[in-house]
Amino acid sequence: MAAPASTSIATSLAAFADPPVRLVDGPAVDYFFIELVNTLRASSAVAVARTRKVEQEMIEAGLLSPPPQAPPAVPSKRDSIASTSSKTADSQTVTDEEEEALRLRLESIGMHVGTNVAERLCHERGLFADTLDAIKFICKELWVACWDKQVDNLRTNHRGVYVLQDNAFKPIQRISSWQGRADALRRAKLYAAMPAGMIKGALSRLGFQAVVVPEITVLPQCTFQVKLPRGS
Repeated sequence: MAAPASTSIATSLAAFADPPVRLVDGPAVDYFFIELVNTLRASSAVAVARTRKVEQEMIEAGLLSPPPQAPPAVPSKRDSIASTSSKTADSQTVTDEEEEALRLRLESIGMHVGTNVAERLCHERGLFADTLDAIKFICKELWVACWDKQVDNLRTNHRGVYVLQDNAFKPIQRISSWQGRADALRRAKLYAAMPAGMIKGALSRLGFQAVVVPEITVLPQCTFQVKLPRGS
């Protein structure tokens, strides 16, 4: 016997209002994150090159003042007259601009993801009246949902600054570099930009505008400094 039309409609509406949870394999998320960083790195390089080209065209047209020239480097005895030190400095400037553009893009994507995750986790909760309760929610429920564990350590100065420490932060656990420790730390900081945005986005969804700064000194440990306005 066919089910009554009213029952079928009610079932469809219930599924639409609260859709079933779809799970994704953990390694797939890791691979996606790696490809996301690589894709945005290439995109940021193109965007920076386009910006520099437009600036140069405006300088040549007299619409923009040229940037101040750096003082010439004094060649050492081992440097040839045709030293490439100036080219190296220009290349380093471009690299810094590209990495900053990449970091900003990753943080922006993280904010969007963190907002949606917090929305999902809090759809049956009331508003957090206390900042400490909101931070504890980040340390426990958001961390478990995104990185399969809780924060290892939480500190605060009771003046709106919270320090969240994860001793084995999942997004940077497998990062290494053949160029040495300094390059590995530089790469790890880029991979911490999106999680920082996720924390910021989740807090924004909870009603708290925060500044989140990731700090990495020893892999795979990662610390996030969360600054909230006084009186929030």
